[in-house]
Amino acid sequence: MNILLVCAAGMSTSLLVTKMQQAAKEKGIDANIWAVSIDEAKAHIGKADVLLLGPQVRYKLAEFKKEGEAYGIPVDVINPVDYGMVNGKKVLEFALSFNSKK
Repeated sequence: MNILLVCAAGMSTSLLVTKMQQAAKEKGIDANIWAVSIDEAKAHIGKADVLLLGPQVRYKLAEFKKEGEAYGIPVDVINPVDYGMVNGKKVLEFALSFNSKK
């Protein structure tokens, strides 16, 4: 599963990516997880199975939902509490929940 995280600059989400990768490894899930800035997101969306926005860029949700529809991928906002606590396990579970909805 390819999980794309999008935040303002791509930096604040890098720790979350690490935590999500650790959680995926513990669960035996093969996941490619990466983070990019809002400016780079459109160049990466075609490689993703799900796109999750950091809470600080939630105002872009409608725009990215349209992009996601064009690629057939779900787009949503990461729970601000899970994001703030860098809860990789919860964010991974959230991302994986979209896979089961297909």
